[in-house]
Amino acid sequence: MKIKKVAFIESKAPGNHIYSRYPVPRVGSVLLSTILTAHGYDVKVFIEDLAKIDWQYVESSDIVCISTITPTAVRAYKHAKRVQALGIPVVMGGAHVSFMSEEALNYSDYVIRGEGDESIVELFDFLEKGSPDIKSIKGLSYRDKQGAVVNNEARPLLASLDWLPIPDVSLVHEFDKSIIYPISLSRGCPFNCNFCSVIRVFGRRYRSKSIENSMAEIRSATSHPRKNIFFVDDNFTASKKRAKTLLKEMVNEKMKTGYNAQVRTDIAKDPELLGLLAESCCSTVYIGFESINPQTLIEYNKGQGLKEIKDCIKAVKEYGISIHGMFVLGADNDDVTTIRQTVEFAIEQGIDTIQLMILTPLPGTPFYNDMLSSGRLIHQDWAKFDAHHVTFKPKILSPQTLHMETLKAMGRFYSWKYIFRHMAKLDFFHVAVGLYGKHAVKQALVEAKEYLNVITQLLENNNISQHNVSIQ
Repeated sequence: MKIKKVAFIESKAPGNHIYSRYPVPRVGSVLLSTILTAHGYDVKVFIEDLAKIDWQYVESSDIVCISTITPTAVRAYKHAKRVQALGIPVVMGGAHVSFMSEEALNYSDYVIRGEGDESIVELFDFLEKGSPDIKSIKGLSYRDKQGAVVNNEARPLLASLDWLPIPDVSLVHEFDKSIIYPISLSRGCPFNCNFCSVIRVFGRRYRSKSIENSMAEIRSATSHPRKNIFFVDDNFTASKKRAKTLLKEMVNEKMKTGYNAQVRTDIAKDPELLGLLAESCCSTVYIGFESINPQTLIEYNKGQGLKEIKDCIKAVKEYGISIHGMFVLGADNDDVTTIRQTVEFAIEQGIDTIQLMILTPLPGTPFYNDMLSSGRLIHQDWAKFDAHHVTFKPKILSPQTLHMETLKAMGRFYSWKYIFRHMAKLDFFHVAVGLYGKHAVKQALVEAKEYLNVITQLLENNNISQHNVSIQ
């Protein structure tokens, strides 16, 4: 087949959460589109969280690539089905389909598992030229002539990231609507949280771009006006030595663009690192505190304790950097008191913004495998696997209690008191966050009634795991 025009789609995530108003575009589709552009293809990327899909463009494309994470899978499958009905080949990739390739092949022609930077070029070469042999394309899944699913050998993780181009955001339809400019300078995380799917895709070996290439990418981002940089690396400071070298370069170039980064509590042990984060205009650090329950932290395999969490909050605040704290609720050792104490802890410690997320069994993780094998999954309606809906049977709490108590705790944090406190400081960003958080909680409480009725019926009828994804 002849391929010239290519469309990429990042499906919209369902529902609302505290940062729905400020979506962070995922880098993967933009990077792969940039790679394909270098090979002579005309590519456009549609990110639904930013703008509506131009279906006229998509439906006139030679091939369509759709990337998905678990909560966007249902919508992604609907888009794939629509495209397939027109006879256009569909390629799917992303974390969810990397572990659910057989499911994804019900709606697509090819699935690229894991890192797709090399696989997608080889697949396009096969489709256009007949070589390399499809069986030799590592990381590819497809159906053979008899309709059986074939999962080729897994592709090894990239040894180097330095050959990857700077993602060309001009390929993104209406990228100017985004106030966030995402940058990915590394892959992999040396830690091993049992609910995290990141290391199942990118591995535990930390791989990073050179300082030179990293700075080139940062300069490219700062050339875009009115953008706030978000380093989407799963752990921006995984290598403290490298992070400090990079931050010193940013300081030396007098970069004044504010940025956010994801870090761990261990940054508190390195004052030099904290100082460089502040000096280089870091606005907010996103930290996965996960829990204040010591037993839960052990269960999550988090590798940190309550003292480290408190020390981190204190240290970061001393440098004037905002903290977005993330907590995951619903572990085997969690009860109602845990949830209520968590939000009180966040308020007392002065954490600037929070997300209270419901523990979610994402495919590919040890936690998912445990819930599936023990019969504790309530359903597999992937649209609800968004960390805002309970999808499994907790050990102590009822699913309904976990769901409602988490929402109430979010409402307790984003209260009128929170809003007025920031208003008094003329901190209108956090006033807006508080108002949006309050609205999102109110809406979620209304929607919860219908959802909890559904799972109550499933549990009463012993239909665990029988209510699966359904594409109309």
